[in-house]
Amino acid sequence: MAIGKASIERDIKMGLSSIFEVGNETIDTINVKSSSSLPCSLLVFSPTKKASYPVLLFFHGFMLQPSWYKSLLQHISSHRYIIVAPQFPLMNQEVKTVKKIAEWLINNLKSVLPEKVQPDLEKVAISGHSKGGNTSFAVALDSSMPLKFSALLGIDPVAGSSPSCLRPPYVLEYIPRIFNQSIPVAVIGAGLSNQSTCCLLPSGAPNGVNHAEFFNESKPPCYYFLAKDYGHADMLQADGIMAILIRIMLKSGKGSKKSMRRAVGGIVVAFLKAYLEGQIDDLNEIVKSPNLAPIILDPVISIKD
Repeated sequence: MAIGKASIERDIKMGLSSIFEVGNETIDTINVKSSSSLPCSLLVFSPTKKASYPVLLFFHGFMLQPSWYKSLLQHISSHRYIIVAPQFPLMNQEVKTVKKIAEWLINNLKSVLPEKVQPDLEKVAISGHSKGGNTSFAVALDSSMPLKFSALLGIDPVAGSSPSCLRPPYVLEYIPRIFNQSIPVAVIGAGLSNQSTCCLLPSGAPNGVNHAEFFNESKPPCYYFLAKDYGHADMLQADGIMAILIRIMLKSGKGSKKSMRRAVGGIVVAFLKAYLEGQIDDLNEIVKSPNLAPIILDPVISIKD
């Protein structure tokens, strides 16, 4: 019996929808304090079932906290990933700090995880949002890192306030495909992040230092997803006075913030499945049919060679 096109599309959408929803794994959230061997505290998200899991290292944005990404990171972790999110000190020494964190992970990560949970340090990805996205690129491009990374994701990365005012770590060079990375890259941009809330305030991610330039300088395979109707901080769950300040200072979309987190989480899961586990079907389907995501992704670009 012939299978109709509509039926095939429905089945694909049903399969893809699972990555845009919280997964089946129960997650533990673990706070790890700094120590003589660990330069900063960590927020760790881990599945609890006995198994070995790939690891994602995630960096927060400037003046932000890992806990404000909790829903997003729990979403990703529930699809069978261990996530380690450092709380960086207020200084521009992130790359040096990450080297010490990487050494700590090699020697100590297993000891803080649930019983019988094993971190697979042969399958490690790196990601970050805003300034943390810039840091993730700097770390991935540093060949002296103790850990080997297999995938890189920038979530609305930003390198400074303008091309003439970049902040360390310095990454952008304004030459297409100049990044000497040997691993696949995905860049998720926010379409409103280059807009300000008023003429007196800068935008969260100005043109020339934002997602578009990071993608432009990445070598294939590289992917670009633009959340057209959302702002720079719309995947956060900040609280208190900081939440008020974010609303005042950063342009925000009118759509559901939960949908933004679902979309970003689903894209990250699809990318990790593709390049940490060799399961590329979900990623290919998002590229082929962006309308399967819970928000508008436009444009979506894939350069594979």
